[in-house]
Amino acid sequence: MNRKKSVCDIDVKGKRVFVRVDFNVPLDENQKITSDSRIVASLPTIQYLLDQNARVILGSHLGRPKGEVRDDQRLTPVARRLHELLGRPVKMLDDCIGDKVIAAVNAMQDGDVVLLENLRFHKGEEKNDPEFVKELASLAEVYVNDAFGTAHRAHASTEGIARLLKPAAAGFLMQKELEMLGGMLANPERPFVGILGGVKVSDKIKVIRHLMDKVDSLLIGGAMMFTFYRAQELETGRSLVEEDKIDLARQLLESGGSKLCLPTDVVVSESPDEPVNLHVVPCSAIPENALGMDVGPETVKAFGEKIAQSRTVCWNGPMGRFEVEAFAAGTRGVAEAIANSDATSVIGGGDSASAVTKMGLSDKITHVSTGGGASLEFLEGVDLPGVAVLEDA
Repeated sequence: MNRKKSVCDIDVKGKRVFVRVDFNVPLDENQKITSDSRIVASLPTIQYLLDQNARVILGSHLGRPKGEVRDDQRLTPVARRLHELLGRPVKMLDDCIGDKVIAAVNAMQDGDVVLLENLRFHKGEEKNDPEFVKELASLAEVYVNDAFGTAHRAHASTEGIARLLKPAAAGFLMQKELEMLGGMLANPERPFVGILGGVKVSDKIKVIRHLMDKVDSLLIGGAMMFTFYRAQELETGRSLVEEDKIDLARQLLESGGSKLCLPTDVVVSESPDEPVNLHVVPCSAIPENALGMDVGPETVKAFGEKIAQSRTVCWNGPMGRFEVEAFAAGTRGVAEAIANSDATSVIGGGDSASAVTKMGLSDKITHVSTGGGASLEFLEGVDLPGVAVLEDA
């Protein structure tokens, strides 16, 4: 992949800069932010622009309002938190387009920051509507995308606007994501170990195929392992199996050969929500009435040995239903093995990122991606629309 222009490569002094950020933060019932990590991740780019005396116009979505104004998905709490983090005023606007927004933007001075209201309050955002794109583009002179988590969507603020506003460059967070994920796939230090978990084989088919050619070992966990077991004609009890993907799993096992490593033991329970008759069984002896909920200790040890020997590790998807403490040991064991290794480690966003954060291990990981769906598609080898449209360096 060609290296993209960075915000450092363009002249932003005194200019109005539209920055697409990912402020899709979790809020509680009192509209209080429960994790500000996405806001914090955007600070280097915002601060750089302010240091250059740019006029910073921030645009983001929050939740899925589907083109309707929803008071519980306004960005007001984000503006308050950003003001605290930056130590300077952040003007919260009532909309993201329209005469009042244009007037507020025209009144900006060098070093000012405004935050547009939720972009997805307008249907034109997700539809990438040309008229909505034009209105957004009219606000600024320069475009910077620092929202890797939305880069797999061809929306107005991630793709359409970058066709009209030039230069169009990557912010520091976007740049780091592309360098870490791209560098890992293009030129990994070996041995390179891939770890994939999650529920469905169908969600990870493209990743499995794309990584198979690049890794030295591919470790499989999560509920999708049961579809692979059935492909080996093993009994899986009441565990989740994609019946229509058994033949595909068989083909993947054949093409993967010794590279593809399945768990050898499984934690089973009679309930998916709590430990009922919880015990560990070999993968060949899953009881008829049991549900496989996690990889077992023998597997954690074997996977840990592979990870310890690696120089590069890529992980996407938990090993079990880690949200329930009784089924979290597999995911925790893999996370600890990665954290304790000397490898360059990349966590591909989503549930894996949530797991390492929850377990307090994220500071021991080389890079925890901010994009769940975006990092998954990147690992599939897909060109992300919000990246492809940025100018090459």
